[in-house]
Order: sequence, then structure tokens, then C-alpha cells
Amino acid sequence: MPVTFVASSQLPTQWGIFTMHGFLEPGTGKEHVVLTMGDVADGRPVLGRMHSECLTGDALFSLRCDCGFQLEAALKAIAEEGRGALLYLRQEGRGIGLMNKIRAYHLQDGGADTVEANLQLGFGADQRDYAICKPMLEHLGIRSLRLLTNNPRKVKALEGIGIEVAERLPLEFGKNPHNRKYLATKAGKLGHMLGQLHQAELD
Repeated sequence: MPVTFVASSQLPTQWGIFTMHGFLEPGTGKEHVVLTMGDVADGRPVLGRMHSECLTGDALFSLRCDCGFQLEAALKAIAEEGRGALLYLRQEGRGIGLMNKIRAYHLQDGGADTVEANLQLGFGADQRDYAICKPMLEHLGIRSLRLLTNNPRKVKALEGIGIEVAERLPLEFGKNPHNRKYLATKAGKLGHMLGQLHQAELD
């Protein structure tokens, strides 16, 4: 899948100064960014995360998910290590888009879980495509990742496009009374590695 590099700039944050690299996906018009810190092209495995856009969690402080908490934790971990990369992918709502995500939230308000809501709207449980990561990682000289994720699908997807996952590091943050069912669904229906505590919420 072709992705075109656009430009890079500094991005100062509360955790430190990152370099922001912009990429355009011509086929869809989607704009993706990668935040890097330190030398990520030296051949050593890079501490990294593939983070799908979540406007509600990342920017509007929603407690319905754990996305914003994971984003902050990943950036903090990269800054503490002084080296790493975060791919911010414009794949809102596991790939269904913001308006459909709001429709899915409406169904969840009525009792559906996240998977059931997507299926009721005619979508798959998770429609994200991680093939777009390869040209971005290659542009930055990254061939191997120490991946911050609880999602085994991300590990499999990266390995499937030729990116080595040298290590998977858990990223369990943000559990609260509003997202207990959401996290349990991730563990029970999507295979996220969140432990028996979350699975128990479905029982």
C-alpha cells in the first residue's frame, strides 16, 4: 500500500521533544504521523507502538475506552527511554470511522458490547489495516520493534509484512468503572492479553 512522506518537524510535548513525520495515504486521503525520539535507524530494535486514532479517548478524555491512557503511557515510556517511535494511524473506531463509532456507542448504550455493535452496523469486529505501517517504518529505517501492545493481532500483522517484533511489552492502563465491559470484550472476544481479571467481567 503506497504511503507518501510529506515532511518532518519538531513536536515539543510534556514528556520531551519528538520529531513528527507526516505521511499521506493517496488511495484514501488519510494522513498519518509517526513520532520518533532518538536514533531509530541504528539497527537495534525500537521501542514502539501502533496507535489507532481515537478522538474520543485521545482528545476528549473519554473513559469508555483505554486509548488515551495508552497513548500517554506509550509516549512517556518512549521519552523515558530516550528512543522510540509511535505510529499514529487514522483508523478511528477500529476502522469504521468517527460517525459510525458514535452509532456504535449508541448501540452500546443499549447494552451491546463493542464487537456486537460493529457487527450490528454491518462491519467486522476490527477492520484496521496495518500494511500501511511498513512503508512508514522503512522510511524511518526501522526493521525491528519492541512493541507496546496487548493485541496479538498487531504482532501477527507486523510479522506478516516483514517487520520483526523482537519483544511484546504489555500496556495496561486506564481501567475504570466506565470501560470494564469494553476491556472484558477486548480480552474475551478479541484475544487481547489482559488477564483473567478482564475475562471475569464477561461471566
